[in-house]
Amino acid sequence: MASFKLFAVWSLSVCLCLCPFSASAQLRQNYYAKVCPNVETIVRNAVRLKFQQTFVTIPGTLRLFFHDCFVQGCDASVIVASTPNNKAEKDHPDNLSLAGDGFDTVIKAKAAVDAVPSCRNKVSCADILTMATRDVIALSGGPSYAVELGRLDGLVSTAASVNGRLPQPTFNLNQLNALFASHGLSQTDMIALSAAHTLGFSHCGKFSNRIYNFSRQNPVDPTLNRDYATQLQGMCPRNNGMGLFTSDQVLFTDPRSRPTVNAWASSTPAFQRAFVTAMTKLGRVGVKTGRNGNIRRDCSVFN
Repeated sequence: MASFKLFAVWSLSVCLCLCPFSASAQLRQNYYAKVCPNVETIVRNAVRLKFQQTFVTIPGTLRLFFHDCFVQGCDASVIVASTPNNKAEKDHPDNLSLAGDGFDTVIKAKAAVDAVPSCRNKVSCADILTMATRDVIALSGGPSYAVELGRLDGLVSTAASVNGRLPQPTFNLNQLNALFASHGLSQTDMIALSAAHTLGFSHCGKFSNRIYNFSRQNPVDPTLNRDYATQLQGMCPRNNGMGLFTSDQVLFTDPRSRPTVNAWASSTPAFQRAFVTAMTKLGRVGVKTGRNGNIRRDCSVFN
């Protein structure tokens, strides 16, 4: 059994409207080499600084990326704030659990990028979120990998677009596979993303004291949001020594997915390779190009 424990939670707040478009062909590594050659270093430094302030940076950013890509594609539409005339994605009930630190990570990274004159308004919020997600995965002990860039930011964000896009707790493997397959993702991709999308690669032990044994007066760290602490307790049960994926009963008990679960439980490198593949495929979903997108000056507001 692999020594480091991954959270195997299929969060009910994940939105699954993955729409593969041919526009993903425009994505490539080093997309900003000519206009902002140090963008990945700038974003990485901003993410590291945010992480030093709070560990919630990791699950917050990772979940934000999934929620963004799963509704209308990877276009930073989940970051847009509501207005009196439009209720945006982020204010749909299914997105209210997204941690504010995830949004703040992107905002701070965007500010760091735009502080460089040659980079100002040259890098999309969608790409900044993609880079930040890769960086929090690495900070939490997961793999660092090359990211494809070149996304534009979306021009639409509505709460209505989130409706009906969540997997239900009663979903069986057939239903999960059908949902992912309709968006070009395999069962292997689904298992990999299910295993790591909420908190990534962190050990429960790294913060279990904050949700169970913080102090005699406060078993739970009072600085943690109460709802988020409850969510962490659900992902990291007390005395759960079962290891990889055990909290997701569908994946662990179905004989079709169990071999993959067991194989990855005994081989961290195999899991990481599958995870990088799945994340790369997910990052190609719903890419906006041309008139379908732009580069937002403020990630939370349409230009």
